[in-house]
Amino acid sequence: MIRIVQETGSTNADLAARLAGGEYLPEGEWLVADRQVAGKGRLGRVWNDGAGNFMGSTVIRPAAGDPSPATLALMTGLAVYEALVGFLPRQSDLRLKWPNDLLLNDAKVAGILLEAANGVVIAGIGVNLHSAPDIPGRKVVALSDLGVEIGRDGFAQALTVSFDLELQRWRTAGLAPLLRRWQSAAHPLGTRLTVLPPGEEALEGRFAGLSQEGNLLLALDDGSQRTIHAGDVMLASAPH
Repeated sequence: MIRIVQETGSTNADLAARLAGGEYLPEGEWLVADRQVAGKGRLGRVWNDGAGNFMGSTVIRPAAGDPSPATLALMTGLAVYEALVGFLPRQSDLRLKWPNDLLLNDAKVAGILLEAANGVVIAGIGVNLHSAPDIPGRKVVALSDLGVEIGRDGFAQALTVSFDLELQRWRTAGLAPLLRRWQSAAHPLGTRLTVLPPGEEALEGRFAGLSQEGNLLLALDDGSQRTIHAGDVMLASAPH
């Protein structure tokens, strides 16, 4: 079910408030806003989108036997990728970037914010269908910039289908197939990356794939390899 509101501060915050108030929110129910005026992305960045873009949130209820909730970022990214790629003339233009951004021609076209609340995980997703927000120092793009016109409601329907499918696969097939599919949709092995781990200096290296737990493997220039559990990741050629 998709519930649409004309304007809100943040769809993630709205769902969190409803959960805090004791409301039961089932998986498969989405809150989608025409406009979002107080949205945020990872690391506290402002991410406000306008009419025509997709801004929506849903809940995931981790259960006993599920993979680690930390891997939901990869699952959600793959769900958005599968929803978007069917609308594009060239699949190779769209790439996943760890942990949960989507790049179109190396510019950010979609982002994901996962937040824990009242025993569930809220997945917030923003996709630049019609316009791209102005983010200083970041390359951003909208589908419409490339002549690809996708209606918000049509995309929302595609996303609910792919999200439900990927969530079921995550639960039943284990992590290995998810990690293989995620990596095949990511930038190629060997891509130069700049990584900003929390509280550390920037690291430069090459994408060496994912660990068995879904963490980023970074091959450093000195020949060593670093496992990245958290941090901001950018293509080294992109502006910081």
